[in-house]
Amino acid sequence: MSEAADQDHALHELGSYIAGARSDDVLGTDVAHGELTIQVRADHVVGVMTFLRDDSNCQFAMLVDICGVDYPDRPKRFEVVYHLLSLRLNQRLRVKLATDEETPVPSVTGVFSCANWFEREVWDLYGVLFSDHPDLRRLLTDYGFEGHPMRKDFPLTGHVEVRYDAEQKRVVYEPVTLTQEFRGFDFMSPWEGAQYVLPGDEKAEAAAEKK
Repeated sequence: MSEAADQDHALHELGSYIAGARSDDVLGTDVAHGELTIQVRADHVVGVMTFLRDDSNCQFAMLVDICGVDYPDRPKRFEVVYHLLSLRLNQRLRVKLATDEETPVPSVTGVFSCANWFEREVWDLYGVLFSDHPDLRRLLTDYGFEGHPMRKDFPLTGHVEVRYDAEQKRVVYEPVTLTQEFRGFDFMSPWEGAQYVLPGDEKAEAAAEKK
């Protein structure tokens, strides 16, 4: 058996162990590309994360990241994804849960203190609520910002951005302006070459004609 097969086998065993130990909390497990993913019930995430941290067969003592994913066509459009690391066992684990725009997800700051800023970032960019969070406020956007910019239905224009004006010696708000027009892509192979004049090429052709 190859090393990759051994690794997948170990991950399958770990997934089965966690699913068996937390049968009321785990909705499913999956091993893909050498990584184990566990789908859990959102309202049970604190218990699951505590188990993954403290159980002797898991020992996922480090929360690496929490991020959000937006699937607008789903009834529960958001996924909250937690990435865990066990330094002692040299294993990584991904935990996923689904939620909607109105249902809060229990905060895991009581299990991993570093979740504080991670959850604030998910709230700021996606609008996912976290119950029992000690200080749930914006982290990356301005405090007066409206909306959640990582949602797939967030408009690209019609909002304002904030910057510090050195001349006025204060923070100013300005309408968001795109620095370039929307681009069209022809999906042609770069080895075939474009069947039209690329911007800038007309200068080279004009110089060649003068010679």
